[in-house]
Amino acid sequence: MKTIKGLFVVLAGMLLLNSTSTIAQEQTRPEFVTITTMHWNMDNKDFKMEEWKAVEKEYLDKVTMNNEHVANASFYLHRMTPDNTEILYAQSYPSWEAMGKAADRNTELEKSAWPDEKARTAFMKKRDAYYSPKHSDEIYATMPHAKRMTTAPTKDMICYVRKGHFAYGEGNNEEFEATSKEYFDNVTSKNEYIKAYYPMAHAWGSDRTESVEAFFLDSMADLDKMFDRDTELFESHWKDEAARKGMEEKSAKYFDGRHGDYVYTYVAGLAK
Repeated sequence: MKTIKGLFVVLAGMLLLNSTSTIAQEQTRPEFVTITTMHWNMDNKDFKMEEWKAVEKEYLDKVTMNNEHVANASFYLHRMTPDNTEILYAQSYPSWEAMGKAADRNTELEKSAWPDEKARTAFMKKRDAYYSPKHSDEIYATMPHAKRMTTAPTKDMICYVRKGHFAYGEGNNEEFEATSKEYFDNVTSKNEYIKAYYPMAHAWGSDRTESVEAFFLDSMADLDKMFDRDTELFESHWKDEAARKGMEEKSAKYFDGRHGDYVYTYVAGLAK
């Protein structure tokens, strides 16, 4: 991968430091995202992917789609991660209060969708049978300078996730806001292989330094093309070596150097 790749999370870290004030200016953007990391029930010997999709689609149509407190919801399947049993479920909310209200609303909608208690219990048991009891939850704050999906995907997509860690030290708001905007405007937003881009930062969970960036692409082949194109765009905007070095040095102070890469399949038919 190109060295320019290291700038992605650096800039996301810069955005975190200014996210609270910017969120107030972007009321159309959901404020929070919950990521539930679940695991397949490996003892389920009758597992069929299409049957799982049908069960989750029924729940989506009858409950999640009707829950006004949930802005978006989507599933992500393991593709290139350390754990092949992993499955992610992401939901976004317009506010912190909406997260609490969403759970209560789900209960109401479940009772409405399956008014017979036995039928409701049977469906939930069938749904739960696909998953291991083990799961974990993280809450992230959304950040500005996202590249939004222009139309709802009609087919599965590649979701490349990059996790980084912020360095809390020298720097100032004016510098990181100006630098992050300049990079987004001239690289990420112009990269035609990136169909959508969503940066997030830790709000509640196990690691307060964590940042997450999600890049949506049409195919695995577009992943390397994305990095090559980023390099082209970076070198086109910062035209000489001195300018590029200056940008990298300014950015580096906001990031501690660690990162992890993950690739998931976004399930198009199971999304709000």
